[in-house]
Amino acid sequence: MRDVIVVGAGPAGSRYARQAASDGHDVLVFEQGEIGEPLACSGHVSTDVLEFVPPEDRDQLHQNEIHGARFHLGGPDSRAYPFYKDAVISHVIDRVELDKVLARAASEAGAEVRDEHTVTDVEEREDCIVVTVSGPDGVETHRARMVAGCDGPQSRVRDAVSLPDPAELLHGVLGFDADSDDGDFVDVHLTVPRFFAWRIPRGDAGVEYGLAVPPGEAAGERFETFTDSYGVKTDRRCSGLIPIGSPESVTSDRAFLLGDAAAQTKPFTGGGIRYGMTAADHAAREIDPADPATLADYERAWRRDLGREIRLGTWVRRGYSLPRPIQRVGLGLFAGEIGVHMDEPSSLFSRAQLRALLSR
Repeated sequence: MRDVIVVGAGPAGSRYARQAASDGHDVLVFEQGEIGEPLACSGHVSTDVLEFVPPEDRDQLHQNEIHGARFHLGGPDSRAYPFYKDAVISHVIDRVELDKVLARAASEAGAEVRDEHTVTDVEEREDCIVVTVSGPDGVETHRARMVAGCDGPQSRVRDAVSLPDPAELLHGVLGFDADSDDGDFVDVHLTVPRFFAWRIPRGDAGVEYGLAVPPGEAAGERFETFTDSYGVKTDRRCSGLIPIGSPESVTSDRAFLLGDAAAQTKPFTGGGIRYGMTAADHAAREIDPADPATLADYERAWRRDLGREIRLGTWVRRGYSLPRPIQRVGLGLFAGEIGVHMDEPSSLFSRAQLRALLSR
């Protein structure tokens, strides 16, 4: 019997597998397709994300460095409200390659990673978890002391063990233009309901365009309108669901959720790479697969670390839906050099941000 079966080899799943295997646990990872494919997530990440990547692999992920963001209340020709730092705020990385690098790190740490294996059933028993998998060699059944559900917004593990769903699922759409752009500002457009659209320069890799909207808001049509406003036709497109609002519990008797399956995401951007891997580290530290009682320690640890940021991020997101006159005043007051961290809304109240405001 394995110690832990990890369902999903995205950033959170691979990070947990790497840390747990490094601690001597017997870890088996299943990914339903090719690792990193299909792309369904932006490659714009905070500088902290690279700290989770083996140093020798960081350069191969690099596409561009970002110093700020221009906020718009209309299209590309509307007034821009710039927010920036002299230092690098964030990186643009090869998102597909990130998954591959992290999965390889998990394998090198001792976890067994199997792609092209689809988990079809998860049965929680008193003394173990039974996982049924369909792979190239047919149907397999595996037993483990615990299972980690790292299988995305529509988590099969979450459903199988009857854990609650995220508060909402947004529909995100991405498209790419091949023309190179090494600009150091992203553009954010507060022009879609309850969220935003974006343009991210990716250096020689081109430009990423995207948006996210609530269900029923015609994401595809809005995306076409958005890219038309920039005068581009994207040569490839992908879409996915973005979970917002973590449920009250992400653990059951022998299962725990990580990453998008647990909605460990930023409510104001939808990004969850850093939050998911941070939670994965808490899971690896706190959970003893032989002792189900330690699942409660994981619940407390990740919420103590990320809960405040998620709550504050919810308030930041509400600003996207304020009346236009209020948005103009707010953006006008705060535009300029900033001292905030893109993953930490609490940094809006930091000394660095106060110094930036007073220096204007």
